[in-house]
Amino acid sequence: MANPIADFDPTKQNDRKMAMEIILQTEAPPLRRDASGALRVGQSQVLLELVIRAFQDGATPEAIAQRYSTTALADIYAVIAYYLRHREDIEAYLAEREQRAQEVRQHIENQQGDLGDLRGRLLARQHGA
Repeated sequence: MANPIADFDPTKQNDRKMAMEIILQTEAPPLRRDASGALRVGQSQVLLELVIRAFQDGATPEAIAQRYSTTALADIYAVIAYYLRHREDIEAYLAEREQRAQEVRQHIENQQGDLGDLRGRLLARQHGA
């Protein structure tokens, strides 16, 4: 049986026609916004910022897919490609998410008060018991 790839000859009319049958399509990045407004990768619960930060830290797409096994490798590559083409937009999104996370941390700290006192009481109780 003939191997169509090995037998490909771009100088032949039929082979040129076969090569032109590839239809190039644009695809939306595999990102979806959840109820809280966070961007998730593919059908997973993995946050966009986790994938991008891992990539920025030097992780390969394969390593990221292993770390977040619910994501498809193709989705990781697509998200990274989207990030590389739209860096300013994604960086702005990441900065906004970091700002919101800082606000949540501050709110929690304000609600909990000084936990140092609580820790001291717990340690004292543990040593006294």
